[in-house]
Amino acid sequence: MANPSVDNVNSTGDKLMLGVAVLLVVAGVAGFYLLGTQDWYVRGAALTAGLVAAVVVAYFSSAGKAFVGFAKDSYREVRKVVWPTRKEAGQTTLVVFGFVLVMALCIWGSDKTIEWIVFSLILGWK
Repeated sequence: MANPSVDNVNSTGDKLMLGVAVLLVVAGVAGFYLLGTQDWYVRGAALTAGLVAAVVVAYFSSAGKAFVGFAKDSYREVRKVVWPTRKEAGQTTLVVFGFVLVMALCIWGSDKTIEWIVFSLILGWK
C-alpha cells in the first residue's frame, strides 16, 4: 500500500462499531472512577478491560483495518530512515545549544536596549 486513498466511515455498521468502541472507552474510564473504593488493580483492570474491548471492536471496522494498514506502512518507512550516528547527534545538539545561547543573548540585549531607551531617555526615570 504505497498511498492508500482516504476513506470516510460511511456504512452504518462502521459507525455503529466506532460508537460502541467510544462507549467502551467511556465505560472503562467510568468504571475506573466508580470503583474508587476498590484496590488499584481492580480499578486498573476495569480501565484496561474497557480500553482493550474498545480496541478490539474498533479493529474490526473498516477504519480500524485502514489504521492497522497505515501503521504497518509507517513502520516500514521508519525502518528505511538513516539515523544519525552518536557523534553526529552530539554535534547537532551542540550547534542547537549554541544557537539558543546566541539568540538568548541577542534578545536579552534588545530587551535591555529598549528598556534603557524607554525608561531613561524617553521617561527620564533613573
